[in-house]
Amino acid sequence: MNAAPHSPWFRPKSYGYGATPSTWQGWALVLGYVAAVVVLGMLTFGQEHTAPWIWAVFVAVVTVLTLGLLTISRRRTDGDWRWRWGNEQTQMKVKR
Repeated sequence: MNAAPHSPWFRPKSYGYGATPSTWQGWALVLGYVAAVVVLGMLTFGQEHTAPWIWAVFVAVVTVLTLGLLTISRRRTDGDWRWRWGNEQTQMKVKR
């Protein structure tokens, strides 16, 4: 049984490297990531006394969350991730 292809949640950026959300699912993923990092930071550093090893745990968890975000967004992008300088048709006119 063949699985249906995933619909894209992100589109390649016009300038720079990476992708930007293009559907509500993409925005939900990004906002969920930001909320998770903020809540984790508040729980970790909202204490009066924070143990030094907590920093390492915080960095490790944020790294895992970031890698997850990048993996999902890259798989759900309509196109490839590469450096872009804007509209490719405009670039072709300038180069001629």
